[in-house]
Amino acid sequence: QVHLVESGGGLVQAGGSLTLSCVASGRTFGFYGWFRQTPGKEREFVAASSWRGDKKGYSDSVKGRFTVGRSNRDLTLYLRMNNLKPEDTAVYFCAAGGYLSGNVYSAPEYWGQGTQVTVSS
Repeated sequence: QVHLVESGGGLVQAGGSLTLSCVASGRTFGFYGWFRQTPGKEREFVAASSWRGDKKGYSDSVKGRFTVGRSNRDLTLYLRMNNLKPEDTAVYFCAAGGYLSGNVYSAPEYWGQGTQVTVSS
């Protein structure tokens, strides 16, 4: 059985940084990624990567500020977020499975429970 558990969310001032982690258990995946959601809006794609790291994709809103990666020692996935903006405030979800083509990450099969990120101005 697959489990994804996020951590690392919190409150940060604009311009600051946070790193979200997602511990995966049960198996490895061809692709994994991160989404975010704010109240009343649909969940939106943030970043994704192949397990090998040779394919990565980012939404235009985070490109150049966020970096997706994973640990080589265990099944921990990361989202490093720099130069955070108030509009980055959301619940962030890690996801696994599915497929990444360009900046389109489709049909992830597994989801974490989400972690809140709040950026103050």
